[in-house]
Amino acid sequence: MTRRSSIVRGTLLAIVCSLLGGCAAQKKDAEEAARNTFACNLEGERIVIRFDGDEARMLMPSGDRVTLYQIPSAPPAVRFTNGRMELRGRGTTLELVRDGTLSSLVGCAPFAPPA
Repeated sequence: MTRRSSIVRGTLLAIVCSLLGGCAAQKKDAEEAARNTFACNLEGERIVIRFDGDEARMLMPSGDRVTLYQIPSAPPAVRFTNGRMELRGRGTTLELVRDGTLSSLVGCAPFAPPA
């Protein structure tokens, strides 16, 4: 890569960042998402849950993505459902109800992406 092409590339990156609201804002959003994301074991398989406002977005062991919506519950408990599944619990102690069957989510901890 020539010096001129690297300068052009750096300038383009700066322009794109400024047009998209800034790279710092994107980094902050990514950090916030990481703080609100947890990995748990569901029947021996990993499930990833991201809490985003009034939604819980889950990546199931099968690769399916499921969105659940928050419903009222007594604090500090949480409840999310989409009518077919329900996620409920307190802190990192969570349960998932699927097809009327209750399963405990084990070992829930903040998500650490693979290195």
